[in-house]
This record gives sequence, structure tokens and C-alpha cells, in this order.
Amino acid sequence: VPGCLPSIVFLTGLCFLLLKSTICSGSRILVVPVDGSHWINMEVILQELHSRGHNITVLRSAKSWYIPSNSSMYTSINVPMLEDEADRNVYLTMIQDVIECRRSLTFIRTFCQQRLLTSLMQNAHDILARAIATMLDDTSLMKKLQDAKFDLMLTDPALNIGVILGSYLKLPLVFNVRWINTGEAHLSIAPSPVSYVPVSATELHDKMNFLERTQNMLHYIHTVVEKLFLINPAYASLFQRHFPPGTDLLSLQQAADIWLVRTDFVFEFPRPTMPNMVYIGGFQCKKASPLSAELEAFMQSSGDHGVVIMSLGTLVSALPPDVTEAIAAAFAELPQKVVWRFVGEKPSSLGNNTLLVDWLPQNDLLGHKKTRAFVAHGGTNGIYEAIYHGVPVLGLPLLFDQFDNLLRLKVRGAARVVEANSLTKEEFLEALKDILETPSYRKNMQHLSELHHDQPLSPMDTAIFWIEYVIRNRGASHLQSAGFSLPWYSYFCLDVAVFIMVIAVFFVWFLVFLCRMLCCRMFRRKLKAE
Repeated sequence: VPGCLPSIVFLTGLCFLLLKSTICSGSRILVVPVDGSHWINMEVILQELHSRGHNITVLRSAKSWYIPSNSSMYTSINVPMLEDEADRNVYLTMIQDVIECRRSLTFIRTFCQQRLLTSLMQNAHDILARAIATMLDDTSLMKKLQDAKFDLMLTDPALNIGVILGSYLKLPLVFNVRWINTGEAHLSIAPSPVSYVPVSATELHDKMNFLERTQNMLHYIHTVVEKLFLINPAYASLFQRHFPPGTDLLSLQQAADIWLVRTDFVFEFPRPTMPNMVYIGGFQCKKASPLSAELEAFMQSSGDHGVVIMSLGTLVSALPPDVTEAIAAAFAELPQKVVWRFVGEKPSSLGNNTLLVDWLPQNDLLGHKKTRAFVAHGGTNGIYEAIYHGVPVLGLPLLFDQFDNLLRLKVRGAARVVEANSLTKEEFLEALKDILETPSYRKNMQHLSELHHDQPLSPMDTAIFWIEYVIRNRGASHLQSAGFSLPWYSYFCLDVAVFIMVIAVFFVWFLVFLCRMLCCRMFRRKLKAE
């Protein structure tokens, strides 16, 4: 019947989409996460993938700090990892070293911090290279992974086990990424002009004067040297044994199908990007859930003054004692109540308005109507939760990207930053009162929040779509740039420049030769005429 044709077409299309979705939902995904706060990011995505019916296998260390071996979401396999040889207390020691670096001149301290990070990562890459070599030499493990016929590798490339293993198993590769190699993800895949794109850990913004551009260039050269002489050599023998000639770490990373980048240009400075970079900043954020009765009662007891939340993340257990005492004394003079995630000896200057807790529901507290400010170390997760809920930040950066993250909020007028190396009660109290009493901080942060929420799809839906896109299409090689296969002289068109210069020189020489020849002939004719 002609009138039924549209309905038949619609039902056929619907059945096709349902079949396609069913095929994708039963996919087998191999996951190689990074421990610590990075696991929080990965776990949120795994929860969503599991709810959609995907079968997940997670590779973890038997000595993992945060990744459980037993889970209803995934099957785990214990393999050699960084945690087998590394001690997470090294981060506490590094805080003290960074605080010492911060006492130097502004131009010097970023290089001092970079030296500390380089030393830490050089040791990490040596451990990682041994770990992945052990895995690839384990024939039973490799056979088990190959026989599982995974549809996708999902990994955080901050550490390179997933990158190398996924390439060895020839699996479509999706990165859940913010940091890779020596800095932020874009520096490894996208054009990054140092004239306006700040290199990671420089604490620079995108509007740089001459001295700042000089500093940025020196940091860029440092990252190139690190890649060539510290990172790549750690994996050289591994690539020689298990991969085709000419393989290096950067080429394996650039071959990834999709980069799910944990950032948003509401927060990040504008810069060049690539078609297979998908932005999912804030994907772990969600609406606030009700608090426990005890915590809710404490929040309500603050009255109109509200509450200040303080947390320093998963890997930092405590500040130096003198800084802790200064913060506690400053909190004691506030009319606001304070919820402070704190591990260590209770400060003697602690006031009655401050509640110390071993753990706090950070997202739910930031989304509470009584919350007025967030004192944070500047980790990515906390920054995006603050943006999501529109809470202004007082930053106390300690390690890694935290200085750069807080600088971006400061430039946008949504945060203030204080230094742990010289923090006094008076300085901390003045900065905190400024955040609480100056309306522009909250107004600017709420504007960022509005921009962050104004998207066609949520960051989580975007992440899941692209993961399933790669599964459905068995990769996304059509989004990869041809520039990665070019030698450096072709990438920068130096061969073309040399060719044009040779042509230009030859043309000038030919003109000079022609002029001299014509002049000589005219001169001879003149002599004959005389």
C-alpha cells in the first residue's frame, strides 16, 4: 500500500539503528588506566560504558593504589605497572622541593620545577619500559589478550603502557588524555606556535611579551630535548625487539584514532587543534546529590554566611606544618563555616567553625547552595567541578599542572592564587576575604559555568559517542593528519624553501650573466665603431 511506505522505511531505519546499537553495546574494551586521580577520570567513563552493556577488561598493578581488583563493572588482570616499583609518598617529598623552587625568581622557578619533574619522569619511563617488556615477553598473557579479540583499547597516555600495548595488539586506540610525554596533549599532536601557545609548566598565558616568549621558547626546547634524549631512549630496545624498524613512541601516540581531551576552551586558552581531538572537559561533573544528615546539618548551621570548602586532592595528604597552622588560624577568624579535607595531625590553631574530615563528597558540596568558595590545589577534576557549579576558587598550587590551571582561572577573574612557600595567616585571610566579599569572582565563575553548560551534548555523551564511533567503524584513520608521516624538513617546507632559493639565485645569476654579456657586446661594437 503506497501510504504505508513511509512507515515501512521508518521502521526499517529504526531496526537498523537498534541493531547497530546492540552490536556496539556488546563490544569488548581493553582498558589501561593510570592510578591516582587519573583513575577517577577513567572510572567515570567505565561506569557509563558498563551501563551501556560493554564488556570491560582493566589491566592494573597487583599493588595498585586506587584501582580495585574486584568490580562489578569490569574484569581485572594484574600486570607489571609503575606502582610495583614507585612509592606514592614521593609526591609529598616533591612538594617540599617545589616549595624551595618557588623561593627563586619568577623566571628561574619554572625551570627548577621542570628539572624536578624531569628527574621524576625519567625514573618512571625506565620502570615503564621494563614493565611493558615483561608483558610483551609473557607469551601466555599476550595469547590471552589476542584471543580475547578486543574491539578497542581505551587508555590514559600519561603513562605509555597502554599506547605501546594497544599498538602491539593492533587495536583501535582511544586516549582519555590531558597529559602526555612532557606536557599537555596538544603539544604532541597539534601545531603549537610558541609565540602564543604557552608550553606546559611555564605559568604563562597566551598574551606574552618578549621576555615571556623567550622563556616559552626555552621551555619548548627543553621539552624537545627531553623527548629525544630521555623518553625515547628508554623504549629503544623494546621497539627494536617487538616493533618494525623506525618505530618510536611519538609515532605510536600520533597513530591513536581519537583523543578525548579532558579540557574545555571555556577554561583553556584558544589554540590550534586537530580533527581527531574531542573535548570532554568536565565530563566527570554532575548535579549535586543530597548530603548525609550530619554534613547537611553542618552546612545549614552556617546561616547566611555560608561555607568554605577546602581539599587538596588524592595524592597530597598534608601541607607543611607551618602552612597548615596559618590556614587553620585564618579559617578560625571567618564568620563562615569550613569543611576541610585533612589528613595528619590536627592544627593547634583550629577554630570551632572548622570541620576536619578524611574524605568529603566534593562535587556535592560544591553544588550546595551554602557553598561560597573553594580552596583547592588546582587539580583538573576540582577545577572543572568548581566551574560546573560556579564556585570561585582560592588556589594553593603545589605540583605539576596546578600552577597553570589556576593561572587560567585567575586570568578570567574567577580565582586568586597564593604561594605555599611564603604563606602567612594574614595573607591567606586577606585573599580568602577578597574571594568571599568581592562579587566579581563569583560573577565571573558563574559566567564560565554558563558557557560550560551551553553545549549541544554533555561532555560525557560526547566521550561515549566517540568511543562507540571508533568501535562501529573499526578506527578513525580518516581523521589523522598526513603531517605525522612527513620528515621534519618536509613538514616545515624547508626543502621547498631551499628549492625556491636555488631557483631565485639561479635566476639572479642568469640576469647578471645576460646583462654582462649584452654589455660586453655593446662595448665591443663601440670599440669597432671607433
